[in-house]
Amino acid sequence: MQLVDARGMRCPWPALRLARAMRETADVLLLADDPRAAGEVAALAAEHGWRVAEDGADRWRVRRD
Repeated sequence: MQLVDARGMRCPWPALRLARAMRETADVLLLADDPRAAGEVAALAAEHGWRVAEDGADRWRVRRD
């Protein structure tokens, strides 16, 4: 699992960092505190067919099969 710490970054940066990490690995833990991040992560995951599980406040576990 790769950790992507995007706290303090405004969208779209958390989603862009997530997309870059998902090119390298199939399992990412994203930390992002921008309130818009949840919607952007969900949209990006839906577009690529990734599974997303909220792992606490401001944390998402993103996986691809």
